[in-house]
Amino acid sequence: MTNNPHQPLDAWADALLAQLSPAARRHLARQIATDLRRRQQQRIAAQTNPDGTPYEPRKPQFRGKAGRIRRKMFPKLRLARHLKTSATPDHAMLYFTGQVQHVARVHHYGLRDRVQRRGPVVKYPARGLLGLSDEDCRSIEALVLNHLAQQSDSSG
Repeated sequence: MTNNPHQPLDAWADALLAQLSPAARRHLARQIATDLRRRQQQRIAAQTNPDGTPYEPRKPQFRGKAGRIRRKMFPKLRLARHLKTSATPDHAMLYFTGQVQHVARVHHYGLRDRVQRRGPVVKYPARGLLGLSDEDCRSIEALVLNHLAQQSDSSG
């Protein structure tokens, strides 16, 4: 059995969502995916994991006489051109594209990878790039309830 605190609400919402047309469900899924992308982008910019803990700091980078360079991690990874959304009547999905997908996977799961093409292999710490927080779940619930309320207002 899964440890899902939202399971009773999920069953209730599934029954109501099943009554919607596929176009209405796709519209809702698109809204959810867009809202989740915005929330994930903000969280990546704030350098926090889905559970609210901060990312493990990056190793110091030195550039000759300039000394240490301080930059945030993943500045381009969170851009909409790399973090795409997909929506169907049955699901909403966020995903990374192209080469960015490899970088995101290595950092998300804390895998080993080469720093440069012929450089050393490094074990990266796990930094949760995508994931659902409790606040994200509440936001999704609010979007579903608002959508259902709008559907009942327009039909009645």
